[in-house]
Amino acid sequence: MDKFCIVANRNKDRSLALSNHIKDYLEERGKTCVIASEKSEESDPLHITRNHLSVIPEDTDLVIVLGGDGTMLQAARSVAFMDVPLIGVNLGTMGYLTEVDESGVDEALEKILKGEYEIEDRMMLRGSVEGKKDYSLNDIILTRYQDISTIGYNIYVNDQFLYNYFADGLIISTPTGSTGYNMSAGGPIIEPSAHMILVTPVCPHTLSSRSLVFSPGTRIEVELTEGRDGREQKAISSFDGSGTILMHSGDRLEIKMSKKTTKILRLNRVSFLEVISKKFEK
Repeated sequence: MDKFCIVANRNKDRSLALSNHIKDYLEERGKTCVIASEKSEESDPLHITRNHLSVIPEDTDLVIVLGGDGTMLQAARSVAFMDVPLIGVNLGTMGYLTEVDESGVDEALEKILKGEYEIEDRMMLRGSVEGKKDYSLNDIILTRYQDISTIGYNIYVNDQFLYNYFADGLIISTPTGSTGYNMSAGGPIIEPSAHMILVTPVCPHTLSSRSLVFSPGTRIEVELTEGRDGREQKAISSFDGSGTILMHSGDRLEIKMSKKTTKILRLNRVSFLEVISKKFEK
């Protein structure tokens, strides 16, 4: 690897001290390194909010992400079509996606330059509403918009009606995202290299609703129904907490496994169970 790009959370690396340290370290060893700038995604009537994406050079060999899991997810969206691996330096709290601690940056860079790493493919989801599509590494979340009422959903699996219910929201997650909002909502934790799709309701108004786990080839559709009193409902579908699409009653969100993957660079041969055990101790 010769060309590197740093994506930094400016709230956690305020003076870019760590970013510049990494840049200097790599350039002193004959490598090229840039610190990514940001640009806003294009907006349209369906996309009510769009977060910033990092501008990453097309010839980048590795993206080094400084921040927490949220920064990693935004970086994954930035490189979704570039086939470029990521490695995260944890400046956040839990850090399920970030592997390197701030104190171990130099050691990690040395391993990378020596080629002592593996690259792990993580599945992504592709969601579309009315022809507008977006991608997520973690999850796609449907939640109410500008209203405190619960939302009515019809769920279809491979064109077959499955279930109708009212809830505060719905989480469609990858195994990578199983340790995020899915876990907080009582969903199962899945080994991140697995390929499956999780569906977990958020505060459903029923006594029998549970998380569902589907094979990666499953196509899931979520239809937003009318409200209990026949009023039009509005909801938003959020992709990794970033790209957000507005939905109205009658709209359908189609979700399936994306052909794109996120490549995560791994330095440590630490099992997923060991990682989970350490996180639970915090």
